[in-house]
Amino acid sequence: MRPTRLRLVAFLAVAAASLAACGGGSSAGAGSSSSAAAPSESASAPAATAGAVKEGLKIAILPKAINIPYFDAAYAGAQKACAEIKAECEQIGPTQATGAAQLQFINTVIQKKYDALVISAADANSVVPALKKAQDAGVAVVTYDADVADTSARSVMVKPTTPDLIGKSQVDWISKAVGSGGGEIAILSAAATAENQNAWIKIMKDELAANHPELKLVDTVYGDDDAAKSAEKAAALMQSHPNLKGIISPTTVGVAAAAKYISGSKYKGTVQVTGLGLPSEMKAYVKDGTVKSFGLWDPGMLGYLGVYAAGVKASGGDPKAGFKAGDKDYTVDGDGVAIVGPPQEFTAENVDQFTF
Repeated sequence: MRPTRLRLVAFLAVAAASLAACGGGSSAGAGSSSSAAAPSESASAPAATAGAVKEGLKIAILPKAINIPYFDAAYAGAQKACAEIKAECEQIGPTQATGAAQLQFINTVIQKKYDALVISAADANSVVPALKKAQDAGVAVVTYDADVADTSARSVMVKPTTPDLIGKSQVDWISKAVGSGGGEIAILSAAATAENQNAWIKIMKDELAANHPELKLVDTVYGDDDAAKSAEKAAALMQSHPNLKGIISPTTVGVAAAAKYISGSKYKGTVQVTGLGLPSEMKAYVKDGTVKSFGLWDPGMLGYLGVYAAGVKASGGDPKAGFKAGDKDYTVDGDGVAIVGPPQEFTAENVDQFTF
């Protein structure tokens, strides 16, 4: 069976309001943000949590790349958490989303003796040795958004939701958009090495094969979370596959770039676009009919929970036992993963309710 539509408007409206209410500035080498996260209402209380966080910690936030609105929103959540625990919080990072580009910033964290590092890994493998070196130097390492292949290189991973829900939801959205007639679809992803993107794509492929014979996946391309390259890849898909009916882009940069391209092309109305996007960036394309629906979670919560988990670790506790963030307790599974919550579908009927 196809997954039912995920209805969490009340929850995410509260989270989005908090995102809009609190401002966040940029740090050295960081993109600016105007939003901050609020504690999630979806957390369940564990039997015990890992303990208090000490004040005065120095915490670095390292996204895949800076100046991306999605990561700006995550950093705003991190700033809110840092203010609550009285920590010094700074976002640093490259302008290109590659593991190689992140390495110099991990080394900087070690050299400047940060207490903790919260990182979204652009490459699941290449950053592992540097992260282990950071741990050996006494830096508490937590991943968010995208994990590393070797989980011993971090303490806790903060995931936005489950890969299963993300993958199946996006297939459901494109199926509804294309309609019962079905047809050819393609995936426009971020980097080929991104752990989270690859996990979602695998689930999408399995879901298509099992439950959507009307849809045929004909190509998967990579825009490397670069808007210009993603737009070029969307245009190239149309040239390579003139019968294409839909594009799924599980990345906020890619889905906005694809929507912008399709909106201004002869393919508007005949090629459907969906994926994981920010309401603030996608609203115009929903309004003009290019996009029927798309989805996401509250990105601010990734940074918010990441800081709290890193704070616990840097304070000598074990966040794998569960940890408290704000006034909520969060469980951590056997793989060291904490989940923010399920994705929200945005449509013309509800997109105006969200401001992040």
